[in-house]
Amino acid sequence: MLQWLKTNTANAREKLSTEVAKFKNKEFMEAIANACALVAAADGNISSEEKAKMAGFIGQSAELKVFKLTDVIAVFNDACAKFEFDFEIGQAEALKVISKIKSKEDSARLLVRVACAIGASDGNFDEDEKAICRKICLELGLSPTEFDL
Repeated sequence: MLQWLKTNTANAREKLSTEVAKFKNKEFMEAIANACALVAAADGNISSEEKAKMAGFIGQSAELKVFKLTDVIAVFNDACAKFEFDFEIGQAEALKVISKIKSKEDSARLLVRVACAIGASDGNFDEDEKAICRKICLELGLSPTEFDL
């Protein structure tokens, strides 16, 4: 999956965008925004640079363009505030929001693919980001190996 994303980035982004459009709803958008916050906080800290980068990614992302930008950023910022208050609380709250789509297997798989794409968006999908994506998989009842994690 990761190698495929690297070699077929444009096609992958287009496909993810098309798939996300199928699941356009508030619950899914909130799960995606919380996944963005989790990936941004993967190293235990969300710097102002990471917030700006993630906000920029949200604004530019083909996968997220189906949602109203102000709504996605508001949910993302709310999730980030929880991480800034306490990392463990932020992580638990984000995973709680993400778990709401657990019963929707197609949405859950898509969310993991988007989280992986977000992690790889800077060209370096590091071990901290992969570990967060594995946690997301486990929260959703999916096998991390399905996503090469």
